[in-house]
Amino acid sequence: MHDDQLTDLERLTLSRRRFIGAGALTGAALFLGGSLLGRSVLADSIHAASGSPLLGFNNLAASNADTITLPPGYSFRKLISWGQPLHVGGPAFKGDGSNSAAEQLQQFGDNTDGMSFFPWPGDADRALMAINNEYVNYRYLLAHGGLPKSAEDVRKAQNAEGVTVIEVRRGNDGWAFVQGSPYNRRVHGNLPIDVSGPARGHELLKTVADPAGIEVLGTFQNCSSGQTPWGTYLTCEENFSDCFGSSDAGLQFSADQKRYSVLHASAENEWHRFDPRFDLAKTPNELNRHGWIVEIDPFDPQAKPIKRTALGRFKHENAALTTTRDGRVVVYMGDDERGEFIYKFVTRDRLDRGNAKANRHLLDHGTLYVARFDEGDGDADHPKGRGRWIELTAGKNGLTAERGFPTQAEVVIRARQAGTLVGATRMDRPEWITVSPKDGQVYCTLTNNSKRGEEGQPVGGPNPRANNLYGQILRWREHDDDAAAHDFVWDLFVVAGNPVVHAGTPQAGSQAINPNNMFNSPDGVGFDGGGRLWIQTDGKYSNKGDYAGMGNNQMLCADPQTGEIRRFMVGPVGCEVTGLAFSPDYKTMFVGIQHPGEEGGSTFPDHQPGVHPRSSVMVISRDDGGVIGA
Repeated sequence: MHDDQLTDLERLTLSRRRFIGAGALTGAALFLGGSLLGRSVLADSIHAASGSPLLGFNNLAASNADTITLPPGYSFRKLISWGQPLHVGGPAFKGDGSNSAAEQLQQFGDNTDGMSFFPWPGDADRALMAINNEYVNYRYLLAHGGLPKSAEDVRKAQNAEGVTVIEVRRGNDGWAFVQGSPYNRRVHGNLPIDVSGPARGHELLKTVADPAGIEVLGTFQNCSSGQTPWGTYLTCEENFSDCFGSSDAGLQFSADQKRYSVLHASAENEWHRFDPRFDLAKTPNELNRHGWIVEIDPFDPQAKPIKRTALGRFKHENAALTTTRDGRVVVYMGDDERGEFIYKFVTRDRLDRGNAKANRHLLDHGTLYVARFDEGDGDADHPKGRGRWIELTAGKNGLTAERGFPTQAEVVIRARQAGTLVGATRMDRPEWITVSPKDGQVYCTLTNNSKRGEEGQPVGGPNPRANNLYGQILRWREHDDDAAAHDFVWDLFVVAGNPVVHAGTPQAGSQAINPNNMFNSPDGVGFDGGGRLWIQTDGKYSNKGDYAGMGNNQMLCADPQTGEIRRFMVGPVGCEVTGLAFSPDYKTMFVGIQHPGEEGGSTFPDHQPGVHPRSSVMVISRDDGGVIGA
């Protein structure tokens, strides 16, 4: 990166208001030599009054109510909830958890997460939606309220995870679910899925059930997602290792298995006790067949989903797509575990915008990279840094056969190990990534990291706080504004915190954070067409101690130009606010409410005695029919 280019970047995008303040981050390597400013000084920079041309609503107060809270002039209603039958005459939802596994397969899945809206060609009032169903809440899924006790229990959980594709149509009352549409379907934990890319047919993917290593049963633990320019859906397998265990308590896990955080008995699922496919003592290679990005064609119910292995195997959070200056496709990806990495994939071939079918295998050929960040320039008044994308290709950058990477198959199967070998930067749990439609800058939520500051995870650069309770949002701009670039500059768009409990300390947060808009654990993030940045949280909702005054999990909206952040929505008790999609006119927002009442205390959304709380997709609109947030 040349000095004149960095100066140009400063001139265009790095105004003081858009960067973190010195007061939040004293002692971090990012602010070498910087002094601590008290919150009384920082308070002068808080945008209390409306100063943003983008944010057309007043900041919402925090809430602990068991409902959705919105600014005046906005309304919400339910689109679909866990257990809702997909077809006319399908099995009705039973609020006590007594639906069978076979019935669950005909119903909307549990714990909605990432989602995408696919307009219908030639019909503005018709669309499809693909919606992730990440995991299950056993206290509500099963009638006995505990971990699986039988093969039937495990099969019900597998049938509740994956993806649900539904049709929606717009009528006089707005967008609504179309029960009985032939496009409604479940992509679940036992559906046959093809394998493509470098790992297809590799020895590490072969099992007795699939000796060729080319067809995997199921996708599960599907966190967020991406939407391709050619009209397909990318669903991201995240905490897949939670589904595995071992019937042999003395089994010694390999270093590769340990790197993906396997346990002998996962406290999350216990599938291995009743399904040998998930027993590492019996089927060790099954672990390697998960942790991928899966491509689904929502418009073709007969098409098999495909695991695109060229994108690497790790705990995928989402997939943010953009294009290079010469027309190739780029996919940005985060690996959501403490101390893991940020990746990007650049396709070999160009996007053909005139022929969707010509793009169907774009994601099988290209180059995978991992990010390395420096520690910043130490300027407490105007912090910024530089970074580089390191190529993860067999034979390059030390990825040799002698070091365990004889072919590209080993590189993508062992992507985490490859990232470590080339010296990638260990991050504070990279969650969602999104690309600005206005200037191409890339934003990534780093949700939190209790291990930051321990050995191997030093404090500094984009990870500026030890024992990071609250998280931050990282931003970078590719060299020459080309997503294919190998170099970039970065800054921290916001550092979350609690300025009431931790005034004058790094845990107070950056200048954009004040007692009225504070939050913790940013997770979901996405832009609308107007350039507003929407931020969703999956954090602590105790409203006590370090989290006093923050209320339930929420969704905020930021103006990237001014740095102002306002709270737009608060979810019900015990939920995560996650999943975001818009209608093409941006007058309807679709947002997910995951695991309401995960620890009890909620009856959302039905609010009926004896009916369990249900993960749901909600529809938000303005009462005057205007653009959301404007």
